[in-house]
Amino acid sequence: MADTPQTDIAELSYEQARDALVEVVTRLEQGAVTLEESIALWERGEALAARCEEWLQGAKTRLDAARTAVGAGATAESAS
Repeated sequence: MADTPQTDIAELSYEQARDALVEVVTRLEQGAVTLEESIALWERGEALAARCEEWLQGAKTRLDAARTAVGAGATAESAS
């Protein structure tokens, strides 16, 4: 799925959001867009960065839960 301005950011995978964010940054760094386009790109970049952060926070939460479960299992085994 190609990322277009119409693509709902909430539907993007982490990798899709990251790649789209890289594209936004590249276009902004090139400076070949109008002020209006720059503002729109900046806003999209902020939304894409927030989406990436959501994915990363979700992954961290899952890892923390897995570590807690493993730790609880190890504690239960040593208590037996």
